Amino acid sequence: MSLIANVLKQLEGTSIHDILIRIEESYERIADEQGIWYKKANFLCPDGCGKCCQGFEPSVYTGEALYMAAWLLENQREKALQIAEGTFPFDNGEQTCPLFNPDSAYHCSIYGGRPFICRLFGASSFRSKNGEKMWRPCKFYPDSVLKDHNPPLQKRQYTEDETITVLGAVPPLMSDLTESSVSAEETHFIRTILPETIRCLLWIIAMNDNDTPNGSPSNTPLAA
Repeated sequence: MSLIANVLKQLEGTSIHDILIRIEESYERIADEQGIWYKKANFLCPDGCGKCCQGFEPSVYTGEALYMAAWLLENQREKALQIAEGTFPFDNGEQTCPLFNPDSAYHCSIYGGRPFICRLFGASSFRSKNGEKMWRPCKFYPDSVLKDHNPPLQKRQYTEDETITVLGAVPPLMSDLTESSVSAEETHFIRTILPETIRCLLWIIAMNDNDTPNGSPSNTPLAA
């Protein structure tokens, strides 16, 4: 079931609707393939870690920002309207995501709407310069836990064969999960792109209201 079903219904017939469908399908595929990886490898992030979020603010594509905006409007509308006015829920400084909740064990305050990098960090593989599939444990993973793993793990790159040997499976390939959903356009930090994207989405929804004869134009701009 879609996490943004009502917003999608309000956007039927627009190009934004198609973008959101494509992004959500990619997110669902990530969850499915990572589920297989977690089950086979039994290699999960430590509970309540959140270190990958600290000192880091994701830079996202327009499609990712649109999904974040849609998810917020669907699931946390009051927060979405506040962000649209430039007020984020957490003041974490310029170097940390303004949606990171330091007081929650789960940390991400928009977990269902988080972008690709947040979904894939630590649970995906990548291609080396020679095209070989590789995996590396998260740099924040506790050394003591890696050492206690059977067999012990190190913070280094593992080839596909090595990863299968030590974990029984290789996590999904990051490029395979993102290339079909995002273009080569520039990315923007969340605090820059999200407020204007929420305002844009609200405008498109209003223009696409059933009382508007022709709905919104198919080539709707992404900034209002």
